Amino acid sequence: MEGEATMAASLTAESRLAALAEMSSEEGLDVLVIGGGVTGAGVALDAATRGLRTGIVESQDWSSGTSSRSSKLVHGGLRYLQMLDFHLVHEALTERDRLINHLAPHLVKPVPFLYPVEHRVWERLYVGAGVALYDTLATAAPGKRALPLHRHLTKRALKRRFPDLQNDAAVGAIQYWDAAVDDARLVLTLVRTAVHHGALAAARAQVVRMLKDADGRVRGAVVADLENGREYEIHARHIINATGVWTEETERLAGTTAGLKVLASKGIHIVVPRDRIKGSTGLILQTEKSVLFVIPWARYWIIGTTDTAWHQQLQHPVATAADIDYLLEHANAVLAKPLTREDIIGTWAGLRPLLQPHSASDDASAKVSREHTTASPVPGLTVIAGGKLTTYRVMAKDAVDFALGDDVADMPSVTDHVALLGAADLDAARARARAWAQKYGWTPTMVSHLLHRYGSLLSELVGDIVHDPGLAVPLQHTEAYLRAEIAFAAKHEGVLHLEDVMMHRTRLNYEMADRGLAALPEIAEIVGDVLGWDQETRQAEIESYTRRAQAEAAAEQAPDDASAEEIRLREGDIVPLLPLDRK
Repeated sequence: MEGEATMAASLTAESRLAALAEMSSEEGLDVLVIGGGVTGAGVALDAATRGLRTGIVESQDWSSGTSSRSSKLVHGGLRYLQMLDFHLVHEALTERDRLINHLAPHLVKPVPFLYPVEHRVWERLYVGAGVALYDTLATAAPGKRALPLHRHLTKRALKRRFPDLQNDAAVGAIQYWDAAVDDARLVLTLVRTAVHHGALAAARAQVVRMLKDADGRVRGAVVADLENGREYEIHARHIINATGVWTEETERLAGTTAGLKVLASKGIHIVVPRDRIKGSTGLILQTEKSVLFVIPWARYWIIGTTDTAWHQQLQHPVATAADIDYLLEHANAVLAKPLTREDIIGTWAGLRPLLQPHSASDDASAKVSREHTTASPVPGLTVIAGGKLTTYRVMAKDAVDFALGDDVADMPSVTDHVALLGAADLDAARARARAWAQKYGWTPTMVSHLLHRYGSLLSELVGDIVHDPGLAVPLQHTEAYLRAEIAFAAKHEGVLHLEDVMMHRTRLNYEMADRGLAALPEIAEIVGDVLGWDQETRQAEIESYTRRAQAEAAAEQAPDDASAEEIRLREGDIVPLLPLDRK
C-alpha cells in the first residue's frame, strides 16, 4: 500500500505505551535520550542510525520548549562574522545547505533578506564585505551551492522589493539569502525518522530519578508516565541529557552540580498579517542590543526578537507589554506605516539555553565549542547544551561521539546523508500533487502548504482522505489547514491532547487573533473521533486549552516577567509536571 513503509514510523498513543514497555525490558538500551527538543530528537536519530538500541523521552509534548519558540530560521549567523568566528559560520552554513539540498528540502525553504544601508560608501563597503564573506563560506561547504549569491540594490530596487520601508530609512540595501523552517515540524519529523530507524519514543514521560550502580556510574533512569502515573525503570549504557534550559535540573537528578551551567534568555516574537506590510523579502535590522528580523511567512510576518534574562519558572515564558512595545518601536523606526497592537494576531516567547563561561566544572570532562558544550559530570551521563537549531545535527553527532568514547571508531555518525521522512521522492510528490489538487479542489497555496509540511508523506494524508473524503476540505474557521491534517496529527503524529494540535502540530495558537478558539470545537471533534474520546473528555480538553489561551492573552498585558508569569500560572496544565526533586 502507498505509504506503508513510513507508516511504521507513526507516533500513536499505543506506540508510546509500547515504547515505554520496551525501553524498560530486561534487554535495556544502549542510549537513553532525555529531552524531546531539536537537540534530543537529533541525538535519538544519530544514535539509532548507528545501530544503537535507542530510547527518547520528553516530559511534555515534542518540541514544547525552546524548539517550538525560535525565530524559525536556518541560518549561518551573520553576527558571528563580527566576532570573527569563521569556523562557526561555515559550520552553520554547511548544515543549512545540507538541510536544503538533501536532508529536509520540504521543511527548510530559502528566504531572501534585505540588509538596508544608510551610508552610500563606507557602510555599503563594510556590510557588503561581510555578506560576501558569508557567501564565500557557504560556497566552501561540501556539495552544490543551495542559495543564490548576494546582490547590491539601489534605493529604487529596494523600494520595489519592500515598498513599506520608510523613504529615508536607507539609501539602498544588500540582498542575501538564508532559510526558514517550522521548528516544531522539524522536531516532530526528526522523532518520526528516528522511530523509522528503530528508536523508541515516548512524550509526556518524565525522568524523576537516575539509577546508579555501586561505583557511582549512572546506569539508567526511572521514568514516570504523566498520563497514568505508572513508573518505568529503564536501564541504559549511556544517558544523554539534552534538556536545554532544564539542563541543571536534570543533572541534579544524577546527584551532581559539576555539569554544565545554563542561563535562560527570553526571546519573543510578534505576528502580523501579511497584507499589513508591503514587501516581498525579509528584513534584518541592527539594533542597539542585537538584530531584528522581519520575516515573511505564509499569510503573515514574524517580527523578533528580544534578548532578556529570565529568572522565573522555566515552563511557561510569556511575552509582556514591555516586550511587545520594544518590537513595535524598533519595527516602526523603519516602516512607512507604523504597526499598532491592534495589528498583532499572535505572539510567542521562548527561552534560549545560554552556556555560562567555563560552564563545566573542573571535575567534569568536557568538549567545548563556541556554541555548544558536551560534558560528562558523572560516568554514564553525557550532557549537551548550548548551540542553535541550525546546527542540531552537529550537536547530536558530538553528543553521541562523546558518550561512545573509544567505541566511536566502530560506529561513526551517518546522519550527514540520512534524509528525514518526507524528503525522499519529493519531486514525484510535487508532480502527483497536481492531480490531487484538481481532484480535491485545493488551491496552489494549499498545495504549497501541504508539500512544505509533509513532503512525500503527503501520500499518507491523501490515503486518509480516500477513506474519508470529508477530510479533504479546510476547517470551517480557518482555511489554512485541512480537516485531514488534524486527523493525520492524531493518527500519526503523537497527539495526546488538544493543545498538542493547537501549539505544535499547527500554529493556530499564534496564527489567529483568537488563538484558534473558534476552530476548537471542530478540531476537538476530529481528534476525539480518532482517539476515542467521550464527550466529557472532549469538553475537558476544550476548556483546558481555552483557559490556557485566555491566560496567555491576559499575561501579554502585564508590564514585566514576574507579573506576567503570575497571571499565566493561575491556569494549570492539563498534564502537570512532577517536581524534579521528587524522591
